[in-house]
Amino acid sequence: MRWTALLLLAMVLWQSCYSQNNPQKPQAMENDKTKKNPVYSRTDSAKVVMKDDDWKKILAPDVYYIARQKGTERPFTSPFETLKEVGTYYCAVCGNPLFKSDTKFESGCGWPSFYEPISKSSIIYLPDNSLGMQRTEVECGRCKSHLGHVFDDGPPPTGLRYCINGVVLDFEKAKTAEKKYKEGKGSE
Repeated sequence: MRWTALLLLAMVLWQSCYSQNNPQKPQAMENDKTKKNPVYSRTDSAKVVMKDDDWKKILAPDVYYIARQKGTERPFTSPFETLKEVGTYYCAVCGNPLFKSDTKFESGCGWPSFYEPISKSSIIYLPDNSLGMQRTEVECGRCKSHLGHVFDDGPPPTGLRYCINGVVLDFEKAKTAEKKYKEGKGSE
């Protein structure tokens, strides 16, 4: 029994190390997660209310599990956990802007962590007393999808750590000032 537990622990640790050293590349926005999703919009801020069966039809199974069933992805498996690009993180379910990359930090918890959302309305806070713990759940302010939890052990200036499931995040890399200038100049 003791050897079985040790073997199981070793396998979990190996998987965590393997996924840390071999991160997947974040998926581009034009992926299957958002192609068939009629509510996904980065500009529409209207609240999204849908029946569970409708969400199930338009969301990928992993996104549905986390977002609608309040699941949790395995730690150290999200490509966003170690992403260093400058840009904006959006809700993968509805496109709501959630976090800027300059509020992201390495917490060591295994999930993408941020110390501040883009706005007060981008996140909803709910008490979560499941699993015998007292935590604060965070949901998307537009579609009420489960994102993760917020803890009070983060860095300054807020002291908060938004521990977010990467499966329910999308990312858009920021355009550089030079690229914006060329785009503007080319349209004259």
